[in-house]
Amino acid sequence: MESSQQLFFPEDRSAERLDTFLSECFPDISRSQLKKLIDSGKITLNGALTKSSNKLKGGEFIQVTLPEPEPIKALPENIPLQVLYEDQDLIVINKPAGMVVHPAAGHFHGTLVNALLYHCKDLAGIGGELRPGIVHRIDKDTSGIIVATKNDQSHRHLAAQFKDHSINRRYLALIHGFPEKSSGSIDQPIGRHPTQRKKMSGKAKNGKRAVTHWKTLKEYHVDRLSLLELKLETGRTHQIRVHFAERNCPLVGDPLYGSKSRKAAIKDTQLRQLIDQLPGQALHAQKLGFIHPRSEKYMEFSSEMPETLANIINYLDRIIQ
Repeated sequence: MESSQQLFFPEDRSAERLDTFLSECFPDISRSQLKKLIDSGKITLNGALTKSSNKLKGGEFIQVTLPEPEPIKALPENIPLQVLYEDQDLIVINKPAGMVVHPAAGHFHGTLVNALLYHCKDLAGIGGELRPGIVHRIDKDTSGIIVATKNDQSHRHLAAQFKDHSINRRYLALIHGFPEKSSGSIDQPIGRHPTQRKKMSGKAKNGKRAVTHWKTLKEYHVDRLSLLELKLETGRTHQIRVHFAERNCPLVGDPLYGSKSRKAAIKDTQLRQLIDQLPGQALHAQKLGFIHPRSEKYMEFSSEMPETLANIINYLDRIIQ
């Protein structure tokens, strides 16, 4: 079923292109998709057909009709999983770097959901669908612990814990540079980058509150790298990566927010070779703790960092001895 809504462009706002304003209002829809909706008449300006480039000057009404989303039908796939815990309500997985969590455009196969559909033979269903309940996600190239639910009651219970920030989430990250203090917090809203659609940013107009607490575990003055333990209070998309990149301390190996010049400046050739073996950013979801939805008891799981990251840390530890 199509959904329709009306937007109002404030009279006291600076003039802005229609597609720019719509991108802000619908951060999950690409500009090319918005253009198709405009060109097909699904988006009108003051009741009339319009163009993406039209300037909004204040006081305009925009009618947006979104077509029914095309369902993504995930199929079970026999993909090996490292299961840390499983019962009738949930399953805890140590996800490898490189695995997408949920099917999406360009990633219909090989995802964690595909693997869970094959592995879990006792799914009771979420929202009337026979599927695992994904209550949180970690980036494709981030490794570590993720929990999925098997029924509605467990899904609601875990989702509520994530919403009220009572979940205990700890990450390990290797960054370029040294934070100003040995520990601290970053409280900086994050939203869709105003011009680069694949990126998130603290400069977004309508960002949502994002809080990351950090503690420095080790400083490697050779080539200026730091190993951090991070505790997430919120879980915005790319939160850790954005928070540190925008403080000139990008994660090592980050293909989106990293700096090629920072890696090129590393003088130790062996260290550079080890970094080249990373599948992406040097970030690992090391610990996850929550209240079990049925027993109401606290459960906590941890995992070792992946081999590619461990090789870098072990090498750095050796050369500073």
